[in-house]
Amino acid sequence: MKNLSWRLIAVLVVIVMAAVFILPTATMYLKGTNEPDMWPHKKINLGLDLQGGMHLVLEVQTEKAVENAMSLKISDIRQALRKIAMKNRGVALVDQSSKLNVKLLSPDDLPEFKGIIADDFPDLEIASTSESGGVTLVTLAMKTAEAERVKKFAADQALETIRNRIDEFGVSEPDIRKQGENRIQIQLPGITDTKSAKDLIGKTATLQFRLVDEDSDVRTALETHAPAGSELLYLERKDATTGAESSTPMLIKKRVLLTGDSLTDARVLFDNMANEPYVSIEFDRKGGHIFSKVTGDNINRRLAIVLDDTVYSAPVIRTKIPGGKAQITGGFTMEEARVLAIALRAGALPAPVKILEERTVGPTLGADSIRKGVWSMLMGGLVVILFMAVYYKGAGLIADLALVLNVTLIAAGLAAFQATLTLPGIAGIILTIGMAVDANVLIFERIREELNLGQSPIAAVEAGFEKATLTIMDANVTTLIAAIVLFQFGSGPVKGFAVTLGIGILSSLFTALVVSRLLFDSILRKANVKTLSI
Repeated sequence: MKNLSWRLIAVLVVIVMAAVFILPTATMYLKGTNEPDMWPHKKINLGLDLQGGMHLVLEVQTEKAVENAMSLKISDIRQALRKIAMKNRGVALVDQSSKLNVKLLSPDDLPEFKGIIADDFPDLEIASTSESGGVTLVTLAMKTAEAERVKKFAADQALETIRNRIDEFGVSEPDIRKQGENRIQIQLPGITDTKSAKDLIGKTATLQFRLVDEDSDVRTALETHAPAGSELLYLERKDATTGAESSTPMLIKKRVLLTGDSLTDARVLFDNMANEPYVSIEFDRKGGHIFSKVTGDNINRRLAIVLDDTVYSAPVIRTKIPGGKAQITGGFTMEEARVLAIALRAGALPAPVKILEERTVGPTLGADSIRKGVWSMLMGGLVVILFMAVYYKGAGLIADLALVLNVTLIAAGLAAFQATLTLPGIAGIILTIGMAVDANVLIFERIREELNLGQSPIAAVEAGFEKATLTIMDANVTTLIAAIVLFQFGSGPVKGFAVTLGIGILSSLFTALVVSRLLFDSILRKANVKTLSI
């Protein structure tokens, strides 16, 4: 009776916990709401293939991250050369590469220059040197180990930045993970505004404050090239009423006065005078001090607000602006302003990203997948239940009861662990139903053997469970190991299958070895059954 007591307590505790976790999902679908309103406010999450949404595979342009890191070295090298008064014709980034060219006016300065690089820039190395017209050209490159570190950091930072942006965008249950060294897989279940999501994810969000070059002629720059120290960028405008877009060329100074790294907040506000939304930004203490100095030193000049090489606005500085606050205007719609504010709050991507793969699953297709998956599960379960009832008679009904509890426990496990149910996951549940019955078949056949040997029903049941337990454990544990490996190294559908399979194996062991044994013992001992229907 001691064994009966602990089994009964364990089964009751498990059933109560399963009910607690499965009821919020059940009431949610019965009421037709999107979020559960019952404690513990956890529901079964549906994957992309079941509720529709967007699937993206992005590639982080890590080479660009190395190029950006090298460009930051330019001012440091210039300052080091200026400090020792070494004459040169400039330090510049080699076009379309991650190398720097340094032009020394005297070949005799080369040994000293090599010493500076070795002492002050240990992550750089001299790739080549050449002489032409009395000028020594030194090409610098980042060391291989440092370049790999920068690339890895860029991919990891891009993953976190994109995750922060999506969290603020309001997508529930997103699946964001790395693939290989520089790829990111994103699944956004239930999302309908795919364009805004792609714009938000792909926006580099490199915010810069630079002066407008008002001393040079834009037309001349368009016909020939931009003057030294400036570049041609475009002021993008969109008419909120007609939706017409326009691009105005502007000459913008290359020197960056302030970047978005100093941002602490970005939010959408509405300008009642202009009747349009704008993005209000706020800097940290250091950034606020720099912004105050920049505006104070450049009164009556135009300050361009540049995001990802696009000019959003270029207002005239009328007075010094203390307090570290500014506005970004650009004829935004509310949604455009919201996406921009999210991108700025989440931070800039360390390198551009490229969309390699894009798939959109409509909600209708997802609903159809759910219907077919549920029907297949019901039909498979019904066939198994009928077979067990016909072939094993009364004992088969006990197995059927344990089977229903098994499926209930799987659903409760998915809700409790906030796992995502996918179409392959439903296949995993169907496979688990078969495995659960397989355990009962082993037990029942052992019981039949004991009964044929003349054992009493109680002794036959005890011997049947004891002799079948080790075999059942071996079979299920090996399958559980396979499920763990699939979960660890798989992705997408494979991982969804592994989740339900793993939870199903654990619940199958519980229902076959504990619940079925409890039901047998209760019937045989309390009802004093002399013959066993098996």
